[in-house]
Amino acid sequence: MARLADYLIIVGYDHEKAVSGEGCGRIIQRFPEVDWDGTALPQGLEMFCQPTGWRLSRERRQPTFFTVVLTDIDSNRHYCSCLTFFEAEVNLQGSRTTGAIADEEEEEEGNGLIHPAEVFAPKSIIMVSRLDFPEIFRGCLGLIYTVYIDSLNFPLETLVANLLTCLVPLSGGSQKLFSLGAGDRQLIQTPLNDNLPVTRKSVALLFQQLGIQNVLSLFCAVLTEHKVLFHSSSYQRLGEASRALESLMFPLKYSYPYIPILPSRLLEVLSSPTPFIIGVHSVFQDEIQELLDVIIADLDGGTIKIPECIHLSHLPEPLLHQTQTALSMVLHPDLELADNAFPPPRSASSNLKQLDKEVRAVFLRLFAQLFQGYRSCLQLIRIHAEPVIHFHKTAFLGQRGLIESDFLTKVLDGMAFAGFVSERGPPYRACDLFDELVAFDVERFKEEEENPAKLQKHIREIAEQLYKNENPNPHMAFQKVPQPSEGSHLRTHVIPFPLLDERKCVVPAGPPVVSIQGRPGTVFNSARRLEVVRSCISFIFDNKTLETEKTLPAALRALKGRAARQCLVQELQLHVKQNRAILDHQQFDHIVRMMNCALQDCSSSEEYTVAAALLPLTTVFCRKLAPGVNQFAYTCVQDHPIWANQQFWEATFYSEVQTQIRALYLSTPEDKPQITAGPKERGPSPPAPPSDSERTAMDLGRSSCGRGPAWARSGSRSW
Repeated sequence: MARLADYLIIVGYDHEKAVSGEGCGRIIQRFPEVDWDGTALPQGLEMFCQPTGWRLSRERRQPTFFTVVLTDIDSNRHYCSCLTFFEAEVNLQGSRTTGAIADEEEEEEGNGLIHPAEVFAPKSIIMVSRLDFPEIFRGCLGLIYTVYIDSLNFPLETLVANLLTCLVPLSGGSQKLFSLGAGDRQLIQTPLNDNLPVTRKSVALLFQQLGIQNVLSLFCAVLTEHKVLFHSSSYQRLGEASRALESLMFPLKYSYPYIPILPSRLLEVLSSPTPFIIGVHSVFQDEIQELLDVIIADLDGGTIKIPECIHLSHLPEPLLHQTQTALSMVLHPDLELADNAFPPPRSASSNLKQLDKEVRAVFLRLFAQLFQGYRSCLQLIRIHAEPVIHFHKTAFLGQRGLIESDFLTKVLDGMAFAGFVSERGPPYRACDLFDELVAFDVERFKEEEENPAKLQKHIREIAEQLYKNENPNPHMAFQKVPQPSEGSHLRTHVIPFPLLDERKCVVPAGPPVVSIQGRPGTVFNSARRLEVVRSCISFIFDNKTLETEKTLPAALRALKGRAARQCLVQELQLHVKQNRAILDHQQFDHIVRMMNCALQDCSSSEEYTVAAALLPLTTVFCRKLAPGVNQFAYTCVQDHPIWANQQFWEATFYSEVQTQIRALYLSTPEDKPQITAGPKERGPSPPAPPSDSERTAMDLGRSSCGRGPAWARSGSRSW
């Protein structure tokens, strides 16, 4: 359970600090007056509740509502909902205050005093919460305003007290029915899983405002750590657009500055070197046009502007085309039937909330395909006392055939993916929808891409789960929140606002990494080439000089291929086991020559496995130079650049740690009994556990998670 509201603040216009035509705000009252332990009141609320500045008005304006998101030093978000209304100003200090009027026209009567009834000052009621329930906050603040403006017979103090003492569940799909004590009946519906973003209809609105291509460009910009700036004349639209763009990144989490509504006094933040997602009001459109390294999205005009100095990396093919096709199928279902001579009757279009979930389903499928097989590239470096997991990026890119993909390389190097590995790396934790999708078989995705009907069905199945996560109870209880009477803000005589006395489970490993193109790699090694390498090594160790001289050139050419280099390592390891490591001079020269040829072509694309395997062999093979004097092979292979590559030593160390972990835990008697996860709520039963020879370090870590206290603690928090 958590507090629905941490603070309630009343902010009004500050006449004492109003200078040179620009006003300021000040906190009139705050409840409670002392900060909660661990949850301090965010600073600068006076700026954020009036982002364009505090200005007087000569009109009675409609009350407005929007939500500001602030992030504290611990990366915890505070949702500050602001309801702003205007009340008659009676505290004017002569004509010097007229410059603060927002929509001032030319004065017809010189510099005379302004009648108090003609000037109105903004006042904001702000509700600060760590929970994200914007519609509930709108209802609560609207109810307080209704009681005030319509002079209802309910003490405002009672409403505030009930609001600040209301406790609500965080997740699990439960409902919380509560009342502030003003004839209202409000219902909070928590999501089933708080790991999944709650978007309501913000994603669908973003696509309606900007279109498929523009949103995909913004999506790629955020994933590759570019600066994205929204501008609109609506604060609410700015908040919804920022929420939508961030939610499309799931399962990644945005870790850079996220300011959906930026006040005018902080516009210099736009010149910061770090990436960001920021929204500003359209009145600052002229100021933001000078930014050279920021991608600007106009929500009102439906356009985006990408500066020439920015090189924007896009999704790799065929994922880009598949995503565009799926989005078009969801957002424009009539497009396929537009040219039919006899079109079928028009079916009822999806409502915005359902459409929102279908669009999100497309992006969830995209990430599942993009990261498919990522768990096989996770390396468990340490289990106790705290688990440490490393992601082998070069192996993932190489095996998927995406080494040259600029987009995916930037994504894997970004902070969002580092957090993804840290949070989702442990093999024993609570699973969500993404974990189920990424474990799908590759062939299933291929079948769905070739069959639009299957693809549409799968998208709707995912969308249904997303919708059910936000709306787990189809029969919602009746809600009642009194609204202010029509035209109440236009009343002439209104008194000022008064002063107030996780089930954990085993993460499915999913299929191994495969090429994204669905075909073998570019290097094809025939069985004949491997046989040449084996024969050459056999001739060398059998001292068949003539046969060796005939096959050695062909064997050296074959070592250009990755499979042949691996074959060389395997054959040499076999001869070491047969105690044939001491060679004569001619044998030594031939073996060293083959080692040098293999090391010459080692690169990060093959995970440095050949070089790492040859390293211990160079300390075994030797020749006798004199009695008691031996020369080892490592003295002849020292000039290769791979030995100066820090990534090689890091990858080799991690690989050796994996081997040692398997050797340690597979030899432990208590590890022999297989530990399996409990039954899941839905879906097929888990597969049979692998045999000892097939168990990886991650499999062993999963078993330790089930019984180790350190793993149990680590699974319940983000690290």
